[in-house]
Amino acid sequence: MSIGDQSQLQWRKSSRSTNTGGDCVEVAGLAAAVGVRDSKDPDGPKLLFASAEWRAFAQHAKSGGFDLR
Repeated sequence: MSIGDQSQLQWRKSSRSTNTGGDCVEVAGLAAAVGVRDSKDPDGPKLLFASAEWRAFAQHAKSGGFDLR
C-alpha cells in the first residue's frame, strides 16, 4: 500500500499538541487507510495503517491501554 499523491492530503495533529517543539505525529485520512508522519519531518518517511487497525489502536490508547503504571 502506498500513500501516492500527497498534495491533496490534509495532515492534522492532536489538539493537545503545542508549538513549543514537542514530539508530535500527524495523521491523514485516506480512502482505506490512515497515514502517520513525524510533524518535525513532514517530507520524511510515513507509515500506513489500515483504517480498522488505526481505530483499534486509537480506542486502546483512549481507554488507557498504553498508560505507564
